[in-house]
Amino acid sequence: QIGVAYVTATSTALATAVGLNLYTKRAPPLVARWVPFAAVAAANCVNIPMMRQQEILNGIAVTDENGNKLGHSKKAAVKGITQVVISRITMAAPGMIILPIIMQRLEKYKFMQRITFLHGPIQVMLVGVFLVFMVPAACSLFPQRCSMAVSKLEPELRDSIMSQYGDQVKQVYFNKGL
Repeated sequence: QIGVAYVTATSTALATAVGLNLYTKRAPPLVARWVPFAAVAAANCVNIPMMRQQEILNGIAVTDENGNKLGHSKKAAVKGITQVVISRITMAAPGMIILPIIMQRLEKYKFMQRITFLHGPIQVMLVGVFLVFMVPAACSLFPQRCSMAVSKLEPELRDSIMSQYGDQVKQVYFNKGL
């Protein structure tokens, strides 16, 4: 499963990068610098669901507000995985969208043209600074313990909860993962 997810995500990123590079040959240089972000975003959209495909196929555990297990929901799994994908893309965005703009502006200065050997280390340092702030920010976009209305669950699970608890349980809770 890990190998298939890796190969699929890598292939998606590669296809996205190669495809977009063909389209950006006539575009401004800054647009070409954003191709890696598109590739990373595409890879995340494929890799995370592939790694968590068992949750999509079998559902994830949903509980009531007191933590009592009510069943497994595929819809809750899809919601949680979607939130994780959005968080991961958000985490990478500043370092891959803003950094190329910063570097393009800095490279116009004479002192930067003299120290081209430091461009790589400068970029690594700036990405580290972005990540120090973006990892907690992106992880906090959505709560770790998500909720979903019982009415939005699969009919079988919804009916099971309604028959067992009536209208007492209006929301179910689940761990979205990281």
